[in-house]
Amino acid sequence: MLVKVTAIIPAAGQGRRMQAAVSKQYLLLAGLPLIVHTLQVFQREPLIEEILLVVGPNEVSWCQQEIVHRFGLTRVRAVLAGGRERQDSVYQGLRNLSENCRWVAVHDGARPLLTSSLLRRTITEAWQHGAAVAAVPVKDTVKIAGADQMVQTTLARDLLWCIQTPQVFNRDWLQEAYQQACKEGYYGTDDASLLERVGLPVKLVTGDYENLKVTTPEDLDLAEAILARRKKEPCR
Repeated sequence: MLVKVTAIIPAAGQGRRMQAAVSKQYLLLAGLPLIVHTLQVFQREPLIEEILLVVGPNEVSWCQQEIVHRFGLTRVRAVLAGGRERQDSVYQGLRNLSENCRWVAVHDGARPLLTSSLLRRTITEAWQHGAAVAAVPVKDTVKIAGADQMVQTTLARDLLWCIQTPQVFNRDWLQEAYQQACKEGYYGTDDASLLERVGLPVKLVTGDYENLKVTTPEDLDLAEAILARRKKEPCR
């Protein structure tokens, strides 16, 4: 019997780089709020038991009515108020897990192009290894430079990966890592980095270059084009 997973979707950011009048997760993408595309992937996935959506403190009631209720997102068990940083918002989700939850998937609300196949692959790798994160190999040459912008060294590209979400974890591992980070006042750049610093292993799962995080107006245009192309293709 497969053990189902609770998804935490942090979506409390304001997205200042988008330069829009509303938070980027509520901008329309192919006729729907961006966050709805993200949530629908988890709504459809049989391995997901429930969803915790974490939004801005002033958006909780609005999201409950205008996002969750309006679009029939029945697996969203709770809409929670997020914190100052993304890590604070995920921690709020961890504090509200059901008692019988054993596995947690964390996915950025602003990544609306996640496919069901990538979500499933990440979950199944986490079941095997304890923690798994989606990632894609770096395409470009990466150099380290000093403050004067003079090159110091070139990194070995074949060892470099760009980290994405979803990131799926054993609940006890993730809570241990978060509690330690909170105790020490440490903020990481992703959830997996918190496990790494307490010595827990993390498996990389080959992700999808289309699984982009919408940050700028150009990202939104690209997401529109990808969705339009996908409508003409078989389901992924």
